[in-house]
Amino acid sequence: EVQLQASGGGLVQAGKSLRLACSVSGFTPDDYGIGWFRQAPGKEREGVSCIIGSDGYTHYSDPVKGRFTISSDNAKNTVYLQMNRLKPEDTAVYYCAAGPQCVPEYWGQGTEVTVSS
Repeated sequence: EVQLQASGGGLVQAGKSLRLACSVSGFTPDDYGIGWFRQAPGKEREGVSCIIGSDGYTHYSDPVKGRFTISSDNAKNTVYLQMNRLKPEDTAVYYCAAGPQCVPEYWGQGTEVTVSS
């Protein structure tokens, strides 16, 4: 059974960093593209970043490019999202998801990130 568990959210001040983790079971990170998505209050869910470990492919949305880094640790079956220089507009519930070519088929529960100004 494919399962994803996101963790690492919290409350931080603008300019600080957080690292989110997505622990996966039922597959290894290299089997699928694994992505991070976020949904801010009153807004639609949007893609943030994705990694296809077997290809070494990574993708970032424009708002986070240069600040966020996605990485994969197959030994730990975990995908990380290092978020640096956080901004209040990064406040959202963050979800991880897995699927072929980063098209999500399986979703984990969200972890909340709040960035104060």
